[in-house]
Amino acid sequence: MSVLDDNIQKAQGYMAAFRDSGVLNHIDGETVAAISGETMETISPVDGSTLAPVAKSDAGDIDRAVAAAKAAFPLWSKTPGAERRKILIKVAEAIEARAEEIAFTECMDTGQALRFMSKAALRGAANFRFFADQAPSAEDGDVTRTPTQMNTTSRRPIGPVGVITPWNTPFMLSTWKIAPALAAGCTVVHKPAEFSPMTAKLLVEIAEGAGLPKGVLNVVNGLGETAGKRLTEHPDIKAIAFVGESRTGSMIMKQGADTLKRVHFELGGKNPVIVFEDADMERAVDAATFMIYSLNGERCTSSSRLLVHESIYDDFTAKVAAVAKTIKVGHPLDPETVVGPLIHPVHEGKVLSYFDKARAAGATIAAGGEKVGEAGCFVTPTLFTGATNDMDIAQEEIFGPVLTAIPFKDDEDALAIANDTQYGLAAYVWTQDLDRAMWMTDNLDAGMMWVNSENIRHLPAPFGGVKASGIGRDGGDWSFDFYMETVNVSFPRAHHKIPKLGG
Repeated sequence: MSVLDDNIQKAQGYMAAFRDSGVLNHIDGETVAAISGETMETISPVDGSTLAPVAKSDAGDIDRAVAAAKAAFPLWSKTPGAERRKILIKVAEAIEARAEEIAFTECMDTGQALRFMSKAALRGAANFRFFADQAPSAEDGDVTRTPTQMNTTSRRPIGPVGVITPWNTPFMLSTWKIAPALAAGCTVVHKPAEFSPMTAKLLVEIAEGAGLPKGVLNVVNGLGETAGKRLTEHPDIKAIAFVGESRTGSMIMKQGADTLKRVHFELGGKNPVIVFEDADMERAVDAATFMIYSLNGERCTSSSRLLVHESIYDDFTAKVAAVAKTIKVGHPLDPETVVGPLIHPVHEGKVLSYFDKARAAGATIAAGGEKVGEAGCFVTPTLFTGATNDMDIAQEEIFGPVLTAIPFKDDEDALAIANDTQYGLAAYVWTQDLDRAMWMTDNLDAGMMWVNSENIRHLPAPFGGVKASGIGRDGGDWSFDFYMETVNVSFPRAHHKIPKLGG
């Protein structure tokens, strides 16, 4: 039996429980169907087969979950941070113990390759460990003094919060939002993406098995226009953390406006990787190809625009094309696979449509540009050359293994092209010139920038974008700023003269 056959057999074992019972909601410690009894399907992007029925919830299910989160909030919010830390560390340990199950489930539900998803559970556990360690000090603030007053600041958990997560790497991204919320003392209603809901069920079961009290984390499956809309409008939900498309973020902001709901958005990107003529070409090629062709190109920080100095443009893009043509496309559970199937036929259709758009606009398809096979949602790693920044392929987030290469003349031209987009999430700069690197990073419209590097995350550092790429920052203490309210209490240090009014 091959490694792939063995992995498929293991995956079938992990998926059996989902096939038998479906992907149900988890509310107040109980696994429950939607009140209506309705279901939808989650399908395998490998062959289009049904993986499991999924609860198709509506407003009533959200109301039930919010009521559970609201009831659990007083006790959880007053649980000492040191106690919350112990529980969340146990959650991290339980995630690690079931890392293979999480990875295999994620591969089958999303199409992401095992070589990347094998690390997703460990990243999720790392998120829980990091924020668990911050829980004991999350409420701490500052003390400032005047001759007559002492002001003390502290933070309090904001209340029940809603977390809406996307279909790409859903387990890791769910922990990225849920772990700091729980560490802060908030309770959570989580609505996973309808395309990839399976590991959300695993997370809540793991968390409660590790000691998280019932009602603190609740999961409700459903569509954005029904379940999601009710969550964003619910008056008892104090904040919404959302990861997804910019257009959806705008809708959520409108839906939460009547209740003055706090929002945190991690949205789309059309991130430039800018390669100057003095760059280390081999390392830059490796970084550029890794950041667009790993994870199927389905991540917000992918380097989907390749800006290259005109003097090295032909040579550099030829090297990128050569890499793209050698990348293995295949079954996500094959250890050799780099690019698996895209998440869903709807998304595959969107990605495929850009091949015709590229040709119509006059760009060249230097590599890829094809669907692979008849079954499943497989697409070749693709490189567009001869592009200009006004083309749709340079302006719109394709969210697949598709890279658009654009030449530039000088530093000012590179900056102008890089900033000429509605997005501003990440940027990557390749140069040996320190002055140039400083000037570029001082002027790029991006929330995060890496110099001579691919995206390497540091959990204490802030994560987030500008313009249409988001609002707010995750990571380190920035996460607690979102999930907690800062309050100030003033104490007298000495008597002071109080103004008198009237007789």
